[in-house]
Amino acid sequence: MTGQRPLLVVVDDEQGILDVVGRFARRAGFDVLTCSGGREAIELLGMKRADLVMVDLRMPDVGGLDVLRAIRETDPRCQAVLMTGYASVETAVEAIKLGAMDYLSKPIDFGRLEQMLAGVRDEIERRRNLLTIESDVARRLEFCGMIGRGPAMQELFGMIRRLAPHVRTALITGETGTGKELVARALHKTGPRRERRFVTVNCSAVVETLFESELFGHVRGAFTGATDHKPGLFELADGGTLFLDEIGELPLSVQAKLLRVLELGEVHRVGSLDPRRVNVHVIAATNRDLRAEVAAGRFRSDLYYRLNVVEVKLPPLRDRREDIPYLTASFVRGTSERLQKPLLGLSPGAERLLASAPWEGNVRELRNVIERACILADGEFITERELSISMPALEAPAAMTAAGRTTPRGTAPDQDGGGDLLATVEREHIQRALLRANGNKKAAARMLGLSRRALYRRLERLDLADTIMRRRDTDATEVNA
Repeated sequence: MTGQRPLLVVVDDEQGILDVVGRFARRAGFDVLTCSGGREAIELLGMKRADLVMVDLRMPDVGGLDVLRAIRETDPRCQAVLMTGYASVETAVEAIKLGAMDYLSKPIDFGRLEQMLAGVRDEIERRRNLLTIESDVARRLEFCGMIGRGPAMQELFGMIRRLAPHVRTALITGETGTGKELVARALHKTGPRRERRFVTVNCSAVVETLFESELFGHVRGAFTGATDHKPGLFELADGGTLFLDEIGELPLSVQAKLLRVLELGEVHRVGSLDPRRVNVHVIAATNRDLRAEVAAGRFRSDLYYRLNVVEVKLPPLRDRREDIPYLTASFVRGTSERLQKPLLGLSPGAERLLASAPWEGNVRELRNVIERACILADGEFITERELSISMPALEAPAAMTAAGRTTPRGTAPDQDGGGDLLATVEREHIQRALLRANGNKKAAARMLGLSRRALYRRLERLDLADTIMRRRDTDATEVNA
């Protein structure tokens, strides 16, 4: 054990228990404070941050379950153990629901007590060093801004290294937030054109009537407002790489002209018949199933096969959960340094919550959640409370006892109306994003780190879909009035 000793608070109305547990705990490496009643303990825990509380179930003034409730409210990071000579299944379940990590029957088995204290001490030490260790590992695992220790990402990194020296055209596929632009940049950075320009365009953000002008440029007088000659993105990327994000949004009329550029290596500015030679590597990305788009007649089959010379598929975060601790550590460290806010990591409950989340918005959603949680955190550790505000659609996972048994986990916020508060926070968060995006759900989903489908599901669950439509209708009426 290195550094500051963890603090244990023992709460019992029997002086003998206080003395014995205190003696074992000091020998195990804890600093110890004792309280002879629940009310005294609650007052103490309001002033001091404890790492572990061992509390008797039945005491004359305030019982152990009430102390557990107070701990959950004031310091969710603190671990708790309930001690009692009146063991029952109902009490054990209630204690676990309130966040107790273990349950000790009286008379206390000293061997088990010693083992439990050593385990908690080692876990506290591990947790204090975890952020440093995992963020250091994350730095070693980083490849062109991406982090991955599991086989899926290691295979992806190897594929990028093999393709980069040779690929001229590639298609990157994957869900929203998986890191498609990072892969495109990696192909550019590790290829022969690393010193040349990398130009990006988000096809979903370009007005349909301006696509040709954006990609191929225009000459003066080509259309109303074309007051000067303007090179397109293909010309700007000449000698380098052009990244076409959300290629599935490209209008059919522009798809034919893009195909011609890929095949002939020349562009025509809007309003001009003169061809201009360009030498550009083209990387396209989409979260759509382009085969289905081709079958539906929304995407040209010849362009699809021309782009799909090499396809790079990105796995969703739920299929690479082994990378979540390292991504989290990297995001916590980066955010805490930027905020100049010392954070040691996550509480056990927060780690379980992250590990079990569906992550519909993938790595982008994880980053957004961690950044918000870092801002909200008021101690050294991010707890379930901060994560619940940052990702309120998720339920806390089952609690795990020291013996490894899983028990359904109740949450205090739901018991006291906090569930409604969290829904309100989420509703306001989504409404703000929609307002900033002028009602554009695709843009709002990107701000929130969600896929469009995930945003629609949350709009339905929060009864926001009709509200948004009514608000837009009202705004339109006011404008036309």
